[in-house]
Amino acid sequence: MIKVRFAPSPTGYLHIGGARTAIFNWLFARQQSGQFLLRIEDTDRERSGQEMIGAIFQGLQWLGLDWDGEPVLQSQRLDIYRDYANRLVREGRAFRCFCPPEKIMRQREQAIQQKITFRYDGTCRNLSPDEVQQRLDAGEAFTIRFRLPEGPVQFQDLLHGAITVEHEVLDDFIVLRSDGTPTYHLAVVVDDYEMGITHVIRGDDHLSNTPKQVLLYEAFGWQMPQFLHVPLIHGPDRRRLSKRHGATSVQEYRDRGYLPEAMFNYLTLLGWSPGTDEEIFTREELIDRFSLDGLSRSSAIFDEQKLLWMNAQHLYRLSGEELFDRVAPLLEEAGLATMDELQQRHDYVEKILELLKPRAKLLTDFAEQMHYFFYEPETYDEKGVKKHWKGLETAERLEALRSRLAGLESWTEAEIEAVVRGLAEEMQISAAKLIHPTRLAISGRTATPGLFEVMALLGPDVVLRRMKKAVEIIKNYL
Repeated sequence: MIKVRFAPSPTGYLHIGGARTAIFNWLFARQQSGQFLLRIEDTDRERSGQEMIGAIFQGLQWLGLDWDGEPVLQSQRLDIYRDYANRLVREGRAFRCFCPPEKIMRQREQAIQQKITFRYDGTCRNLSPDEVQQRLDAGEAFTIRFRLPEGPVQFQDLLHGAITVEHEVLDDFIVLRSDGTPTYHLAVVVDDYEMGITHVIRGDDHLSNTPKQVLLYEAFGWQMPQFLHVPLIHGPDRRRLSKRHGATSVQEYRDRGYLPEAMFNYLTLLGWSPGTDEEIFTREELIDRFSLDGLSRSSAIFDEQKLLWMNAQHLYRLSGEELFDRVAPLLEEAGLATMDELQQRHDYVEKILELLKPRAKLLTDFAEQMHYFFYEPETYDEKGVKKHWKGLETAERLEALRSRLAGLESWTEAEIEAVVRGLAEEMQISAAKLIHPTRLAISGRTATPGLFEVMALLGPDVVLRRMKKAVEIIKNYL
């Protein structure tokens, strides 16, 4: 059975790059009827926090990424890593290093100054058993270092092909720190082995870590998973995506009004191609179409304008009920109505949403555009007033239109339009001379969905009252 994992460190929120890695793993597992496992790499006690673990869970759940079984927390497995590190020592594949951290730091700084790669000098590599025991009895602190074998390291990457790393590039790397916590390399290999991981799909920033992990697999005599390293996401400036490019966590995009379906769709296409020009997919369609063969060896460019366009496409495809469920909490948060009030006027709210949907790109757009559907305008667009409310003539036109509308027996979009255009023809003016002042009167805005649709939805009482108020304001303004 295919088993993959997503293994974030809880040192921050779920960022865009990590989310895409999780999506690729999840899609592969679901497409292959395999398992998608979750592991939290929280051995860095100073930087890891329970709050961040919760945030990662929330980010994954928002994207619709469910995992199989309980999440594995590395902080609960420290004894296991120590046992494996000691096994390496017993088998001669690792050794205890008593070199003080200060000494190693000085050597590392010297290497940087000389512009050469730092390599551990092997001071403790060949200590005799008696000397090791004496130092242990004296209570000296030590790390456990892997004993680097001779020869190059070779492995296959499903995306990059055969990779060879020369012996001179590596050194006797630490697998267990002096405080008894494992380094990344030991913990990830032990966990992947015990979790039965068959494929390790991750960003290519981990490509440099793989040779050390391959050596550990070989030292333990374990079968290696298949590796696949995906190129990182870059910003428009072709540099690695970071905060300088804007929002980087999925939670930030959620709070800005993006749909999880759109984010899932967009991130899947950042580095993967279905082999066609299609761009809009449901989650189920992506599961059906996804394959590792479609992954690209080139870095993908994050384009927020494209994401915004895709969000609008997914938004438009939501049913009225789905849209109501997504937007209602935002309307309550904006103070437009309580949830009970929204439920009582469910049909009215749903009609408003359908009316606004073609113009919306984000969920948050609705709350910004819906105020006049619930409350009378308290202010009017200043530029609109100067342009469309030009003195007594405008007031007289609005009064005439209001009188005609008041006599309508059927308050429908078609009937309202007929009255407006008929009156404009009688007055020998363009319909716009009535439409723009009326729009401003009933909404306080210069831009809304189709005026006749808005008027039909607001109803005669509201429209006629607001038009009367506008006439009074225009006359007083004079």
